[in-house]
Amino acid sequence: MTVATGELLVSLICLGGGALLLLVIFMAMYNSLIAKKNQVDYAYSGIDVQLKKRHDLIPNLVATVRQYMEHERALLERITELRARAISPNLPDSERMQVEAALSTALRSLMVAVENYPNLKANENFLHLQASLNEIEEQLAAARRAYNAAVTDYNNAIEMFPTNFVASMMGLSRRTVFEASEEERATPDVAQLFKQ
Repeated sequence: MTVATGELLVSLICLGGGALLLLVIFMAMYNSLIAKKNQVDYAYSGIDVQLKKRHDLIPNLVATVRQYMEHERALLERITELRARAISPNLPDSERMQVEAALSTALRSLMVAVENYPNLKANENFLHLQASLNEIEEQLAAARRAYNAAVTDYNNAIEMFPTNFVASMMGLSRRTVFEASEEERATPDVAQLFKQ
């Protein structure tokens, strides 16, 4: 073996090793992005489970409340309409988030309105439904926090160097986090609450 052949062999080994290293790095970034994308999808399915529970509870809640709350018919109809929109299969995720936020607000308004109906507050079926709704809302809040954490991790990964190059080759785009609606962000008027 001549010196030139030896140098060529070393160069080819270095070049092959460098290419192999780049391939391993690319595969690691690719797999990491896939794992983050799957984590976001998994966290979103956790929200779906809680929303399904809430959607299943709403008809019973509305039926129980309707007997007592004749003056709140518009609110009950709004809740029913929002539920129907929320379970629509063709609703885009961004619009679905808005509908779910409006539904949360309407359900909170219903729970405030219940305070004006002492007979309803004493109804055992209603109390059970209210407790179930509160539990679902707590689980939904936890699922949203998990989703937002997964989305933040995913968005950071697809926007940061060098994984942003791999993400663009994969066609990955930013995901939207769940945010509080304007009504949820508003500071409650404590004086108004005590007038009820």
